[in-house]
Amino acid sequence: MKLNIVPARTGITWVKLGLKTFLQQPLAMSGLFFMFMAVLSVATLLPFIGSALALALLPAATLGLMAATQEATKGKFPMPSILISAFRAGKQRMRAMMVLGALYAVGFLVLMGISALIDGGQFAKLYLVGGKITQEMVTQDNFQLAMWVTMLLYIPLSLLFWHAPALVHWHGIPPVKSLFFSLMACYKNWAALAVYGLAWAGIFMGAMVLLTLIAVLLGNPNIAVMALFPVALLVMAMFFTSIFFTFRDSFTDTPDPSTPAPDAPAAFSGDST
Repeated sequence: MKLNIVPARTGITWVKLGLKTFLQQPLAMSGLFFMFMAVLSVATLLPFIGSALALALLPAATLGLMAATQEATKGKFPMPSILISAFRAGKQRMRAMMVLGALYAVGFLVLMGISALIDGGQFAKLYLVGGKITQEMVTQDNFQLAMWVTMLLYIPLSLLFWHAPALVHWHGIPPVKSLFFSLMACYKNWAALAVYGLAWAGIFMGAMVLLTLIAVLLGNPNIAVMALFPVALLVMAMFFTSIFFTFRDSFTDTPDPSTPAPDAPAAFSGDST
């Protein structure tokens, strides 16, 4: 398995492929994404461990959506059971994915701990437990600083885990090594990922502007308010559909991801092709 360095314009290609695949199977991909969100939301309801459990499930759930995208590219209808693909690839792969999930949960909770040192835990409590956002809270300098610090620190955390679930599941890479390989792939392809991220941000903002214009033309601002959340979820479903392509094009000379590789770790080279 070799790292493939792609040009910056590939970021636009990833977005287009995500949109195209979603539109080929809109009911399946949106339904699976809503199930993905529902599972994580239900997990957070568990007392004491809910938030940590939801965080630990995120890598496996994301892998499930990637597997669904792969099925859709083959013209197949991805069934709901595909969301648990990470737990159906053998005990060794399942344990590796659980370790990866635990590492993600720990990493995220560390970020929340850092933010708590800044504002006394207001932002962390709001994010992990929930609650009401007040104007007084958001105008506090410490709260704003905690929010921005968390967002900045989340970038390297997300890059560590961007490709890791797919590397663990489809190529048998050990969890810690998968984090390193993921970070290196993101670093080498930073331009494509930057274009990819900016393009999705533009799509999201464009959807919000379009909703606002429709509400203004109809003279009913409540339309934008009511449609905001479902439209945001729909855009997120499209975004998650595109993640598979960022993995597929970042590595070459790989076996077909639809067939799990042997449990022995695959060789990795940082050379571009």
